Amino acid sequence: MPDEPVIPSDLAVVGAGAAGLYAALSGASVGARVTLVSATPLAQTASYWAQGGIAAALAVEDSFERHLADTEAAGREMARRSAAQVLVREAPARVRDLEAMGVRFDADRRGVLALGLEGGHSVRRVVHAGGSATGRRVVRQLSALVVDEPNITVVEGARAAGARIRDGRCAGVALEDGRAVQARATILASGGAAALWSRTTNPPGSLGIGMSIAHAAGAQLADLEFLQFHPTAVIGIAGREGFLVTEAIRGEGATLHGPDGDRFVEELAPRDEVSRAIAALLESTGATSVGLDMRNVDPSLFPNVVSALQDAGLDPTRERIPVSPAAHYMMGGVVTDLDGRSTVAGLYAVGETACTGLHGANRLASNSLSECFVYGARAAQAGLDEPAPRRDARDALDVPPRAAPLERPLRATQEALWRDAGIVRTREGLQRVAQDPHPLARLIAACALRREESRGAHQRADFPAADPALDHRHSEIGVERRPRPALWL
Repeated sequence: MPDEPVIPSDLAVVGAGAAGLYAALSGASVGARVTLVSATPLAQTASYWAQGGIAAALAVEDSFERHLADTEAAGREMARRSAAQVLVREAPARVRDLEAMGVRFDADRRGVLALGLEGGHSVRRVVHAGGSATGRRVVRQLSALVVDEPNITVVEGARAAGARIRDGRCAGVALEDGRAVQARATILASGGAAALWSRTTNPPGSLGIGMSIAHAAGAQLADLEFLQFHPTAVIGIAGREGFLVTEAIRGEGATLHGPDGDRFVEELAPRDEVSRAIAALLESTGATSVGLDMRNVDPSLFPNVVSALQDAGLDPTRERIPVSPAAHYMMGGVVTDLDGRSTVAGLYAVGETACTGLHGANRLASNSLSECFVYGARAAQAGLDEPAPRRDARDALDVPPRAAPLERPLRATQEALWRDAGIVRTREGLQRVAQDPHPLARLIAACALRREESRGAHQRADFPAADPALDHRHSEIGVERRPRPALWL
């Protein structure tokens, strides 16, 4: 691990999930010096546990236009068309690039990719690797390539503490241990913020660190009110609480059943609809879970899910699995353009850390991994066009004082967000969160209070209908901490 006070680079990448790994490899492929900062050992990020696949229009009966229409439908008149067009047009090429990098996707004996169907998609277009082990397979392969790439310096076990701003530009990133990375461009790819909620599918580190760093540096954030709840997370099982059971299993015929044993929802409706239906049923019946019946699904298609459940004492081939919604994916994040640029020069964001407007009010299943690769490559390319930071004697010694760790949430904050900023919100509950000691929780509450409507993943009991006047109006929030509506097209 480098121990110099300042590590010189062309690109600094914070986060070693799918977006960060791909951005780092994209930069290194054209000869750039890249420093990859990872708080955990490689292949232990949130992307590693991603069970969904990569959405791309690869089937004969599919098209860019059809993928775009599904993305916009899921986004509830909030998806930014220009961002969605970039994704649907470039995702197929990124899948082919990953194959060339050694990722082996599920295919038949002739090599034809096996495409899955997930909620909100009108056609089979989701590429998987090892069934529901896509994140694991992709991240493991990209991590191996990163380790073998001489142009990439990996700094493991290091946490970013803040952006280094010089003359109004981001010139790198400071680390909590007192070191710093100097770079033309800094790419934040540190994941989302769903672990701020007490019940979540995410690992404990998904606390919006990149969003907090960017906001402290003066960057705009947006759409923090749009937090997607995954409908089928295991509940009540020690050691598997919050374990996500992939939507692809419902695509293969698994069904959801209430306490009376009856089906009560269209299982492949967009996630916000399924989560709300489950939450409403649990509230009306007093039950703590619904049953996911996957007994008619071939277990060999999802070996890691089946084995994880069996290890926890559940046999999905014989019994229904107890599930209920959990905080899963933040559609909001650091405001960026279509190349990952934030509103601070030299500072970029990609993946779940970013908000291009692609997902709108509700992410279409498996568009997130596609986003990591499409926008990770674009950000790396754009970042290398940034001017080199000054390098002189003064600059070499300009290491920020030892930074305090970014504020971690109290358990009370996580419980407050789950209770008052959960699947259904009210003004009174959000006002309580607005007084929370955690800065990012307060920003989330501010955005949710400002959006006086129900749309996609944001549901207000006191404003139960969507307001057409807010179509494509995104909640931007800057250093003034007061969200304002902005039209994104």
